[in-house]
Amino acid sequence: MENEVDNLLYKPKNGYGKLSAAELAEMDAYCLRYRHFIDEAKTEREAVKQTVAMAQAHGFTMYSSEMKLKPGDRVYQVNRGKGVVFAVIGEKSLSEGCRIAVAHADSPRLDVKPNPLCEMEQFGLIKTHYYGGIKKYQWTAVPLALHGVICKKDGSVQTVCIGEQEGDPVFCVTDLLIHLSKDQLGKTMREGVTGENLKVLFGSRPLDGDEKEKSIKLALLHILHQLFGIEEEDFLSAELTLVPAWRSRDLGLDRSMIAAYGHDDRICAYAEFEPLLELEKPAYTAVCLIADKEEIGSIGVSGMQSRFFDDFMADLCESGGGHLRRCMRNSLCMSADVVNALDPVYSDVSDGQNCARFNYGVAVAKYTGSGGKGGCSDASAEIVARFRHIFDQGGVLWQSAELGKVDQGGGGTVAGYMANRNIDTLDVGVGLLSMHSPLEIAAKLDCYMMRRAADAFYRYG
Repeated sequence: MENEVDNLLYKPKNGYGKLSAAELAEMDAYCLRYRHFIDEAKTEREAVKQTVAMAQAHGFTMYSSEMKLKPGDRVYQVNRGKGVVFAVIGEKSLSEGCRIAVAHADSPRLDVKPNPLCEMEQFGLIKTHYYGGIKKYQWTAVPLALHGVICKKDGSVQTVCIGEQEGDPVFCVTDLLIHLSKDQLGKTMREGVTGENLKVLFGSRPLDGDEKEKSIKLALLHILHQLFGIEEEDFLSAELTLVPAWRSRDLGLDRSMIAAYGHDDRICAYAEFEPLLELEKPAYTAVCLIADKEEIGSIGVSGMQSRFFDDFMADLCESGGGHLRRCMRNSLCMSADVVNALDPVYSDVSDGQNCARFNYGVAVAKYTGSGGKGGCSDASAEIVARFRHIFDQGGVLWQSAELGKVDQGGGGTVAGYMANRNIDTLDVGVGLLSMHSPLEIAAKLDCYMMRRAADAFYRYG
């Protein structure tokens, strides 16, 4: 009788007691592959480049409207270099729906302003405009690398990456010394460092020559011209960003965690992408969409609210003999995005009974949003039950999650934009510590389970 009563209880448990030695070895191998990816893909453009190269090596070809698709075909389409969608055509008609996994590859960062270079008190500085939700003080006194592209009037494009290789210079936002911080420390954390003060230290050596010609700004422009053949006006058509210069590292004496920049949301983007490389002829067509601009509302041509995804699905249905509206309403979507995990230092902001915990598996969030579920996609009971069944079939360790206590704050994902397309959608992701900081933390077990969750979704969804 006691065992029967115990079985009635929902009792999530730490996953380490449930994994075999073979699974633990597989987990470690997967996390190494993920770490390599996240170290090479610190921007959405780099994530697209990395995934496309891997996909091509596994038989994916660029989609064209002349194709007549059949089961097993593997296609992809790039959205302006900043988003990408992959598809493996299934045995069933596209009119019967697809299994769509969606994540984003953009992360909070410091974007370079269109006219950024200035000289102040004989220092060369780069003006920035922060991207996404950040605590601004966290970005001071951090080594930064410069990534992006510069597009010239003649149409040529120059790729920029400075600060990642051994021997490269790095950049940083300075901070005020503690000895002179009386006024600063009297301010709120929001006011202590302002957005306009996130200026990046870029150089300090004047141009050689006559005294009147000595200029830090001119010296820096001279170096940039030597490196990339650009002039100051080319900044106006550049897309440059500053991100933490460090690489991912194992965290903890037991090496059970990964510390890195950009787990949000490349930890989910890679997890939903990699299983497609092994997928041959799924029952339902498997679609993996990696989008841009989620951190600023999914607006714009490369964001989840654009028509890019709709157009791709329409083309897919036309080439594969399906009907778009039927395909959409019969599809199932896994919106793969991170959530907060219970932090022992700040446990008061979470409901311990309804939050994600490290090493308990992927986090299933029925809803996100803020306050009274504002701005969320609240998945139906039927869809949550369906995912429970899928994950049980795939041996996926999972847990229920909520984005903090009611009225504490909140946030959103792309789930609502997929649901607005008449696609049943559920948020599934990885719990993080220090989310949106320059150094986010994830548990290896949860990282691995996200990969297994995506694989199960494609195979059993």
